[in-house]
Amino acid sequence: MLADPDLLIWVDMTVCADDEASVLREVFDFHDLAVRDCVQRNHVSKIHVYADHVFTVVHAPELRTGGHVHYVELDQFVGPNYVVTVHGPLNPAVNPSVAVRETSAVRHRIEEGVLRPRSPMELSVAILSAVVRHETGVVAGLARASGQLEQQVTDDQRDDDPEALLEELFVVRQELLAVRTMAAHAGATYGRMAQLTVLREDDRALVSDLADRFELVCSIAEDQRDFVHGVIEFFQTRTSTHMTIATEKLTATSVRQNNDTRKISAWVAIIAVPTAVTGFFGQNVPYPGFAAHSGFYASSAIIVVVAAALYVVFRLKKWL
Repeated sequence: MLADPDLLIWVDMTVCADDEASVLREVFDFHDLAVRDCVQRNHVSKIHVYADHVFTVVHAPELRTGGHVHYVELDQFVGPNYVVTVHGPLNPAVNPSVAVRETSAVRHRIEEGVLRPRSPMELSVAILSAVVRHETGVVAGLARASGQLEQQVTDDQRDDDPEALLEELFVVRQELLAVRTMAAHAGATYGRMAQLTVLREDDRALVSDLADRFELVCSIAEDQRDFVHGVIEFFQTRTSTHMTIATEKLTATSVRQNNDTRKISAWVAIIAVPTAVTGFFGQNVPYPGFAAHSGFYASSAIIVVVAAALYVVFRLKKWL
């Protein structure tokens, strides 16, 4: 079949174990490094150009709880009359059906007669277009979620848990960052491929358009991430402002209470003078002016003078 240039062959490998790796080496004669990339997990997109085929690695996002995003790897060999798609190692936490989501959709379109690729590159681009559509859908869902969170932040009447709300915003921002990174890597990969002179003019146009679509997803995800970041800043600024105002009110109240306390203490000190003088003079002991009008006048004068002196002192200290 590979010897017939009129055939368009598509081989889809859901896993790449020893048997699949042997097929890649012995039947297709792919380079050992490329086969190794199919067996092992790759964390970034890549492209390798060989004499008669091109090898690429891209990732599609799969959202999980807590802001974790799984990188679902898809490897492709695009040759003169074939496309070999290899689904890279998958995290056990991800449903295996997720790995074949895009290839199954394209296969269904071919079987229904909706899609009739005329070249291997056209088939490859169709598969990756499904990846772009999935990424676009993920970004749209995150945009919807971030819009709902923004409404919660700006609605003063709601009584949401601030910590939980902020955590949700951080999760959405992290997920957008992951999708943006995957789209940016894929856009750079296919932007590089579009510059290859070995491609036909029609294929180069398809690849260039695919790179632009990845870049568009990257740009939208980045803009949406900026929006979420702005919501987070608004939330934090408003919370900080409320705390500052509350602190200022508490400080003003404390100052007022301190002033009141000082005033009370000052008046208590002044009022204590007559009590002290009369209490002391009320003792049944002889003293100058004892049992005489002069003693009464003297004690009254002491009360007035000392109280007045205390009043002046407290006024100078601004306690009164």
